[in-house]
Amino acid sequence: MNRVVITGYGVTSPIGNTPEDFWKSLHDGKIGLDLITKFDANETGISIAGEIKDFPFDKYFQKKDGKRMDLFSLYGIYATLEAVEMAHLKKETLDVQRFGVIVGSGIGGLKTIQEQVIRMHDKGMNRVVPLFIPMAISNMAAGNIALRLGAKGICTSITTACASATNAIGEAFRNIKFGYSDVIIAGGVESSICPIGISGFAALKALSKETDPNRASIPFDKDRNGFVMGEGAGILVLESYEHAKRRGAQILGEVVGYGTTCDAYHMTSPIPDGSGAASAMQLAIDEAGITSDQVGYINAHATSTQANEKGESKAIETVFGQNKTTLISSTKSFTGHLLGAAGGIEAIATMQALENQFVPATMGTKEFDCDMHINVVIKKGVEHSMEYAISNSFGFGGHNAVIALKKWS
Repeated sequence: MNRVVITGYGVTSPIGNTPEDFWKSLHDGKIGLDLITKFDANETGISIAGEIKDFPFDKYFQKKDGKRMDLFSLYGIYATLEAVEMAHLKKETLDVQRFGVIVGSGIGGLKTIQEQVIRMHDKGMNRVVPLFIPMAISNMAAGNIALRLGAKGICTSITTACASATNAIGEAFRNIKFGYSDVIIAGGVESSICPIGISGFAALKALSKETDPNRASIPFDKDRNGFVMGEGAGILVLESYEHAKRRGAQILGEVVGYGTTCDAYHMTSPIPDGSGAASAMQLAIDEAGITSDQVGYINAHATSTQANEKGESKAIETVFGQNKTTLISSTKSFTGHLLGAAGGIEAIATMQALENQFVPATMGTKEFDCDMHINVVIKKGVEHSMEYAISNSFGFGGHNAVIALKKWS
């Protein structure tokens, strides 16, 4: 079986469109949440989101690309090309039949769906644009990335709600581990800050109505009252260690474990005892061949909703007990919740934490629930010696996905 390493990563997010800016924000405690500017959201009662600022469209795209692809595909291609550049991947040196793409999205082209339904209603059924379907369907980020790179190996899109990106990275890890591919582009993409996206989650009572950006996304806080919508993409280049070594690639980190389970409990709520999440964490740790006390950091799913943190904190207590060396934080306090892309940017945050031996804080959180007994870092990030870390992602439908990463040395 192959070892699976990370040789590049790219990101577009509310806290930066480069890995350097992304990490600087996490390190310095600079959140990316603010008032919604993409549309007038007053009627929804929601005012805060994690929007991307100054997306560098012109770096890789022409005007026609914006008319042929939804934003979620553009975000995914951008982050991929940044990751490929970091990895120094050259198509002409790769076996393209063993070069794949596994990139997930929770919803796909939601803005396109909204626009074309309105167009059909206002102008008639024969006025829907010809490219509506290929712009809207959720597999097209993966498809468009493969088209752009000429990757002819596995090309799959995983949709497991907010676990999509972590499942995509985990499945890519397994595909390479068992020898089916040499290199896979893996991660997640999402662009759902639009009227139907905000209205839909608001109707579900899932979003925070807080008007202060500094107190809107406050995971583990006793006063948390809903998540904040974010957008963007997080993409990793995964490859077998032997392949990376042969081409002289700089190795940035290693994926060493993956666990995925289902609560089979409720459409939207996690199982209260956290047993499904605990099982996924334990599976990832077991595959990594380590014990729970070797995990120095957990990038928690922690969306800033009451039910989520109750279940996840119990799951962490189940697996890690009263271990004081495992620190926990939620980078959703910086970015909001990127739905299907969350696990992509959080895998990058987790790897950067290992690279820099530093755990970002959970910003905005002030006072914990009295029944939570886990080591959540708040107010300010801390230096922390660690070799292993895990990243948790849990989604509607009961999906649980966890990856374990190892610091490269």
